Amino acid sequence: MANKESLLQLITETSTNLPPDVRRAIKRAQVQEELGTRAALALNTIVDNIVSAEEDVQPICQDTGMPTFIVHCPVGFNQIQFKREIEAAIKEATKLGKLRPNSVDSLTGKNTGDNLGAGTPVVHFHQWEADEVEVKLILKGGGCENKNIQYALPTELPGLGRAGRDLEGIRKCILHAVYQAQGQGCSAGFIGVGIGGDRTTGYELAKEQLFRPLDDVNENETLAQLEAYILDKANHLDIGTMGFGGKVSLLGCKIGVGNRIPASFYVSVAYNCWAFRRLGVVLDPTTGEIKRWLYRDSEEKMERPQGTFNVDSAIVLQAPISEEQIRSLKVGDVVLIQGEMHTGRDEIHKYLMKHDAPVDLQGGVIYHCGPVMLQDDDGTWHVKAAGPTTSSREEPYQADIIAKFGLRAVIGKGGMGQKTSDGLKQSGAVYLNAIGGAAQFYAHCVKEVKGVDLIDEFGVPEAMWHLEVEGFPAIVTMDAHGNSLHKEVADDSLVKLEDLREPVFA
Repeated sequence: MANKESLLQLITETSTNLPPDVRRAIKRAQVQEELGTRAALALNTIVDNIVSAEEDVQPICQDTGMPTFIVHCPVGFNQIQFKREIEAAIKEATKLGKLRPNSVDSLTGKNTGDNLGAGTPVVHFHQWEADEVEVKLILKGGGCENKNIQYALPTELPGLGRAGRDLEGIRKCILHAVYQAQGQGCSAGFIGVGIGGDRTTGYELAKEQLFRPLDDVNENETLAQLEAYILDKANHLDIGTMGFGGKVSLLGCKIGVGNRIPASFYVSVAYNCWAFRRLGVVLDPTTGEIKRWLYRDSEEKMERPQGTFNVDSAIVLQAPISEEQIRSLKVGDVVLIQGEMHTGRDEIHKYLMKHDAPVDLQGGVIYHCGPVMLQDDDGTWHVKAAGPTTSSREEPYQADIIAKFGLRAVIGKGGMGQKTSDGLKQSGAVYLNAIGGAAQFYAHCVKEVKGVDLIDEFGVPEAMWHLEVEGFPAIVTMDAHGNSLHKEVADDSLVKLEDLREPVFA
């Protein structure tokens, strides 16, 4: 299976090594942010993580998403066999820890453990007349996938008013798509936009745009102007990296257009996080060997930043944490967690609503994280990637669980809503924002995996892992006094969105 080895190499490189055009975009963002700001701090952490992932050949982000392949092949090429080899490579990459096991049965909730199952991975085949096989791969995590959005025109948009069935309406939809993502999609991000089609092909067209090189110019002059406009104006919203506020909220915008039927007018937006993992290879159809790489037009090295979190001024929180110390914290404080923390995502939160916790959580820390884990022959678990997941999914549960178990800190990304904010204030707890996607940066803070519960029931990502951490940094973005940086940034960016209401392409 010569193709399998080449495909395994493609998967590994896509998961661990960002392409040059993405690196250049992140470098430009670093220059634009003011030193010492929360956005600059987040970007420095991101770059540190990119360097570590490349050096250690480990996943840039723990959420390796739904692997999606686009394959162009000659007429007569055996697509059935090639898909089998893709699946074999996916299975091997998961076993090696380059992919997190992400394929879950939608009815039973059972994780297959190998990223294979009905509909996973996604493979799109296209025939062409060239005598070679082109394979492109994108790993798009759930945090940014959940911020995809589709608009049916005409519609009313917050801050922008009516969006009609014209270029102005399209403009407003795209701006609103960036606004609604805030920091939950691990901004600063990239967007692919599909204009037209039906509900299904509109989203397909949007995601296809993410395969375009960032520095290409749209052949459609109108769309080229729109892409440039969106990239400029979206950065006036001051959402910033991780939604902390800042000058760079969008790193790239690519737009495609397709015909539609008269009754429907869709604008579909595929949002992608800063960890824009897409690569491609061209294979020899006979030997399966890699003839050349795609998206690697040049080498783009990144230097590890001198300063990420300022540990000298950070506040150390030793778990279990007292209520008194928590109530002394305020939004903007940088903290370092020491001691034990426990991961908990969607299944754990649902479970804890009806059951006792498998360990004592009084004064403890819950980390919204689905790590990549590997186990030695002797049974010892090791963390291979451990960045935060989007916290908003836990909004229905979080305040109740904080009160029920006496938690003092919740760590995640993107912030939470009013119910959680009220719960933090009432119970004496804080929400801490870690840097989304920085899976290697945070994995290095884990000194020991002390145990795991509910792994058989929920699988590796959704299990409750008990981690001993040292110097685990995060920022207080929701304190025990009712203050929320996320609400502040969202409110401010809505005002700036309203400034973009007036027609531009009249």
